[in-house]
Amino acid sequence: MVSTNFYAKLIFRVVLLTLTSVVMAFMFFKEHYILSILLFVLLCLQSYFLIHYLNHNNRKIAFFFNSIKNEDFTLRFPEKGNAKSFNELNHSLNTLNAMIQKVYIENQSQERYYQEILKQAEIGILTFNKKGHILFTNPKIEKLLNHTPLNHIKQLAQVDKKLFELFNTIGPFEKKLFQLTNERETIQLVIKSNEVLLNKEVLNLITIQDIHNELDKKETDSWIKLIRVLTHEIMNSVTPITSISESILNYYKNENDIVSVTQIDENKINNTVKGLEVIKTQGNDLMSFVGSYRSLLNVPAPDKKIIKVEKLLEKIKVLISQQHQFDSITFELVENMKDLEIYADEKLITQVLFNLCKNAIQALHETKDARLQIISGINQKGQKYIIVKDNGHGIQSEIMNQIFVPFFTTKNDGTGIGLSLSKQIMLLHGGSLIAYSIPNKETSFTLFFL
Repeated sequence: MVSTNFYAKLIFRVVLLTLTSVVMAFMFFKEHYILSILLFVLLCLQSYFLIHYLNHNNRKIAFFFNSIKNEDFTLRFPEKGNAKSFNELNHSLNTLNAMIQKVYIENQSQERYYQEILKQAEIGILTFNKKGHILFTNPKIEKLLNHTPLNHIKQLAQVDKKLFELFNTIGPFEKKLFQLTNERETIQLVIKSNEVLLNKEVLNLITIQDIHNELDKKETDSWIKLIRVLTHEIMNSVTPITSISESILNYYKNENDIVSVTQIDENKINNTVKGLEVIKTQGNDLMSFVGSYRSLLNVPAPDKKIIKVEKLLEKIKVLISQQHQFDSITFELVENMKDLEIYADEKLITQVLFNLCKNAIQALHETKDARLQIISGINQKGQKYIIVKDNGHGIQSEIMNQIFVPFFTTKNDGTGIGLSLSKQIMLLHGGSLIAYSIPNKETSFTLFFL
């Protein structure tokens, strides 16, 4: 309706302007110069009023949008006292202003809501642009870094120079571990990086989490599990020794004193010999158990050298080919990158891979179409890896978090130190050993190297 009235008046003024121009030209050619001059003045006035008419609306609309741009929603245009078209235009502008104000208030409320959530988060959150200017931080990150306010990542050099270097070099989707020491404490931080696009500007989104308490909890849980296993194994060995010792002692001692030689018969001597043999066996088992524990604690420091992975895996193939049941499985070496090299202790890594392959072959017992693969390569993060993969019975999810606990085993003849020793060797190399399993479908152990 506003547009119709506006265009009607505009067309009327243009038509009137055109008629005046035609009449003025006609009078000029008829040599009525005085009348032509008067019509020319009238034409100028009409042009002025037309421009004023247009500029009045343009200024009003421009003023309206400037107010919106400056987030000023107090502007109100009179809806009475003007021409009908202007009243309708003012009403439309006021209605649009109210709608934009409502959306703005809702967005502001939502933004405050999200900011409050971020303030309460137990994870530190920080965003900065390509120039290093920090656009947002929540209180948690200022508490973790013990520095406030944070306006530029250069300020992180005041916290820790290595932390500042990490922020400068960390790439999108990377995760880093960082140990931060200040006058209060030493904390373990996990720093994750991501990129977000906001208003056509790429921002770095950094999240920082203190995992010190989580590590303490996991360490405590590991000790509890280890103590349970040690207690179980030691009690299994000591209990029969105590029981048999007490029985033998009863042969040679009564309530009052040591029995006489005449009271000792051949049956008691035979039982004594059998009992001592059992005690000896249990003692040897206990010594073997303690020896295994000592071997776990005394892993030698790696003597690292450049190793060609291809030759290493060929060596592993020769070693495991001597294992029972090897001929009944399909074995495959998969090299995703030729001439791959790792910096490691060949003897220790051979021990790890041989142990994993041996476990895989045992897991493939009675498996149809049994397959064992050793896969090597470099992933998208630039990490070198070797994967031992099989399609055996796998590892149940409920025991997955226990398989690396020393002396935990599901085998009747297992010692329970193979996987824990393998993980210890990988940690000494600065790498990691990761297990993944879908029972009866796929089980893999991945060695990651620096």
